[in-house]
Amino acid sequence: MSLDVYRQLLDLAVGVALIAAVAALWRRSLRAIVRILAVQGAAIAAVAFLVGSYHSEAAAFAVAVLFVALKVLIIPAVLLRVVRDAPEQRETQPLVNVSTTLLAAAALTVVAFAATRGLVRLIGSPEADAIPFGFAIVLIAFFGLVSRRNAVVQIVGFLSLENGIALVALLASAGISLTIELGAALDLLLAVLVLQVLTSRMRAKYGGLELDHLNELAD
Repeated sequence: MSLDVYRQLLDLAVGVALIAAVAALWRRSLRAIVRILAVQGAAIAAVAFLVGSYHSEAAAFAVAVLFVALKVLIIPAVLLRVVRDAPEQRETQPLVNVSTTLLAAAALTVVAFAATRGLVRLIGSPEADAIPFGFAIVLIAFFGLVSRRNAVVQIVGFLSLENGIALVALLASAGISLTIELGAALDLLLAVLVLQVLTSRMRAKYGGLELDHLNELAD
């Protein structure tokens, strides 16, 4: 694979991941948001595959397979099961409207690119050029965590935040240790399963998944 082709494919993959982060903020359908998360996971897996192909790293290929299994298949399937049983299929009480959300996402993307400009210039590699996309995903996902009130959307925001961190790790190190990523993946899967139990209890007791019920649930 030539450098130009590698750079273009890498930019395409990280661009899809960033667009998915913005789209998750824009959509209100819970099913659509979970499917967007799966698309973002596939884009992160594609980044791992491209890094492994270009640098001939077998561990990166293994990470790509792990990402597909966990971020594209298992976790979205678990979340879709939660959404299927939810009384409401759309988020109805966001703290911020759609227009303001999209403006905030654009502003956070600019902040991410400005903050990492020095790092990109210092390293000067195709992977470094894509690092700002990962930081933008982290910032956008964090904004989603503080501006959305539905439990499923909060879980998706947490997972998108983890996707952004994984993307930065992949790009910053031109690959990532399989052992480290496997440990993080198992922790992530455990967290999702715990959150599934929590949302099931919220739904059974209060008939909804709004986070305002958590205070009552704790009592």
